[in-house]
Amino acid sequence: MLKKLFILLLILLPCISMAQGRALPIIMQMRNGKIYFDNAYSLSANLKKDELYTRALNWFKNAFPYPDKSINITDNKNGEISGTGVFKIITSNTGHYYWIKFTVNIVVHNATYELKAFDFYEKPIENGISNEYSKIEYRWWDFRQGKPWSAEDGTLFNGLDKDIKVMLASLETDMSK
Repeated sequence: MLKKLFILLLILLPCISMAQGRALPIIMQMRNGKIYFDNAYSLSANLKKDELYTRALNWFKNAFPYPDKSINITDNKNGEISGTGVFKIITSNTGHYYWIKFTVNIVVHNATYELKAFDFYEKPIENGISNEYSKIEYRWWDFRQGKPWSAEDGTLFNGLDKDIKVMLASLETDMSK
């Protein structure tokens, strides 16, 4: 009898593994129900504020190769750079894509810096849809509740997650040189 149960377990084990093979959930940093990244980084103690400010400014100028990006604040004295970042996220093979626009704020100090990304807006580019920017929070809320607005929402949020991770890693690489 014990031998039969063991054999049954071995037969069912692959089924259990396949059931657990779902895609990992998308996890975004949030504040007050809105997508909000606030990350602080420590660097080598010999890196001074002026050098880090220059690195952050150069990074910002090159980080977003799309239209609508801008740098609104450059304050060397306070070590602050702020502006608009833009991602292009392709969501289908038929050419649909989204512009994701958001505020990026970087503040540098001696041997540290802080990056904040917030006020995310999405603009779909596809026929039959208004091509205006709107806050992404409503769409993100519904997606997390299992009620996506379109079949492309999973691709949109996976792309946003990937692009944010790439952005954070890129800044960290440039600041750590």
